[in-house]
Amino acid sequence: MKILAVADEECKSLWDYYKPEKLADIDMIVCCGDLSAHYVSFLATMAPMPVIYVHGNHDESYDWEPPGGAICIDDEVYVHNGVRFVGLGGSCRYRKGAWQFTEAEMRARIRRLRGRIDRMGGVDVVVTHAPMHGYGDLSDLPHRGFTVFHELLDAYKPQLMLHGHIHMNYGANIPREHQYGPTRIINAYERFVVDVEPRAVIKPTFWERFLGHK
Repeated sequence: MKILAVADEECKSLWDYYKPEKLADIDMIVCCGDLSAHYVSFLATMAPMPVIYVHGNHDESYDWEPPGGAICIDDEVYVHNGVRFVGLGGSCRYRKGAWQFTEAEMRARIRRLRGRIDRMGGVDVVVTHAPMHGYGDLSDLPHRGFTVFHELLDAYKPQLMLHGHIHMNYGANIPREHQYGPTRIINAYERFVVDVEPRAVIKPTFWERFLGHK
């Protein structure tokens, strides 16, 4: 499956200068937050494939006027063509406002998802807004990633983690990609195309799920 991941800044090539052939070989569009709802709605209207999204820390307006035609996967497991996605939008809490979380709050969100992930036999793509701490984040709190994401990647070893939040134009030395064990971590700033393949689903037994949640 070929995924077009977008985040943080609207791509003029896809919006102002859109042509259908630009999405000809794309199977899924994944929006990683802090994008205009009109832009996400435009992609969902024009694209002949699913468009899924998580909230960025500046996407409070999505809560009362969500992007039309797109599918919110925050705190959900979404499956398309055998590829399992899980969504965890928002950033580290650095001010008052929606879609910001402490480490404890993000851990609680992940804990609530574990049962659904286990029943699906794991996850292939983790979709977030904030990066994982130490893998593409910055040192200041507004741009710090979540340490608890390590636990999610260690437990399920997804093929991909797609995030936004860190703009590539913040500095010349910001890398686009990182590798964490078998997981390829990609900053989706503006646009990035990546392939992912469905994996064989081996669902854990009751006792494996029980012991995994102790």
